[in-house]
Amino acid sequence: MRTDLLAETIDGLDEALAAVDAFDRALVAGLLRPQPAQAAGLTELAHAVAGTPLATRVAEAAEKAAAGAAGEDHFVALAAARTALLGSVHDALMTRIEEAAGRPSSEETVPAPGGQQAANLLAAARSWLSDLARSGWQGIDHDVVSGAGPVLSAMLPDPALRRLATLLDGFAAELAASCPGAALDRIPARRWADLWSRAMLLTLPGAADVTITGTATGRLLPLGVDVHEHATAAQVQVHAVFEPADGTTPRLVRAGVSVPKPDTVVGAGLWQLLRPHMSLLAAAGEGRSMDLTDMPVTAEGDLIWSDEHARLGDPADAFATARVALPNATAPATAPLDRHPARIAVPVLLEGYAARKDDDALTFTSAGHPLAVDTDRIPTAGPLTPEAVAASGACIGLLRWDAGAFIVQPLAVETTVRKKAVTIHAGGWAGGTTDKAGVKAEKAATDAVAVLRERAGRLINFIKYP
Repeated sequence: MRTDLLAETIDGLDEALAAVDAFDRALVAGLLRPQPAQAAGLTELAHAVAGTPLATRVAEAAEKAAAGAAGEDHFVALAAARTALLGSVHDALMTRIEEAAGRPSSEETVPAPGGQQAANLLAAARSWLSDLARSGWQGIDHDVVSGAGPVLSAMLPDPALRRLATLLDGFAAELAASCPGAALDRIPARRWADLWSRAMLLTLPGAADVTITGTATGRLLPLGVDVHEHATAAQVQVHAVFEPADGTTPRLVRAGVSVPKPDTVVGAGLWQLLRPHMSLLAAAGEGRSMDLTDMPVTAEGDLIWSDEHARLGDPADAFATARVALPNATAPATAPLDRHPARIAVPVLLEGYAARKDDDALTFTSAGHPLAVDTDRIPTAGPLTPEAVAASGACIGLLRWDAGAFIVQPLAVETTVRKKAVTIHAGGWAGGTTDKAGVKAEKAATDAVAVLRERAGRLINFIKYP
């Protein structure tokens, strides 16, 4: 891994982000009665895409928005321009990562979606998002935000609209918690503009469709487990190298599962909720491969996991996989709406570094070039700790890009504990554990779930027989 390449500047990246920031500032005050500074931001966005197929539509949209006369189609065009700019940043960063990792580039593309969805509901969502753009983040109040309620109520029961509905639901809840916007000391302009533009484009028919492009038959070699935990939901993604049975080039794939959860189930207790849905978690926790037969897979390398298409394979050490199979594995294509710097998460192997801890900041330095380590992403649901990472000599991690720089999120490390070489994985408890802390957390989760089930049963009985 050539960390020196990660520190070099990328031509055009700062200019693209500056145009995005200019548009984001215009959204802060709203586009109902734009001021000269907002009009300048809209013009900067239009100029940034002047040499692209979007040029004419975005120029018109910027002109209309600067005059306070933008319609829904104009807002869609502006969202598309912003997304395209961030997509170009994503592509430039991915090219740099492939150069640094010495990994072959993928020439695959994601086919355009063509599904049909409820046009009236999509139009209603687009209307609400347009109202948000006009009011701006400083102008939001509960009346504006509550306009999403009826749309969400109609969307959520429809599986085809669930992706957009979930995004809108979370976005509306975040805005509602921040009302009134005029009283906010700090506005997350980039984040809210990200959510707004993504939601706006997802209102286009078929944009939220996930295209299954084939099946996977061969051997799956897990690299590590990425855990995402929220108060009412949990998700894990297993990053792995897939070796096709026909002997073609290995490729990087992911398999994920999400579940709702009570807010009292935290830490290692998550695995009790997740394990029943995906046998791969046990394999990853135990250091085993899996043999796949006709497992559905998307063009983006996401396995549509079904235990019917998988069986437990031989032992497979993740670091052996990272050293032997990972360098030759091709990365999957990225769907247009997913081309965003925040979504970059590329498995890499780091070795031969010196770890240095400065207060709470941890840095890996290789050949004189530092790489920040994101220890905040290390989950409490596993045995991996910041201390173990700081004492490590090799690391499997996800290379990300945040706040203008590359960072690495550790998934597993080789380190020394009591003069003995050990491997510690973030997902080490996924299949179960005898570790005292893990056992205690799982028992607490079992007790919490049992209590909740008992209370739910009482509530149901009360409703039936008051």
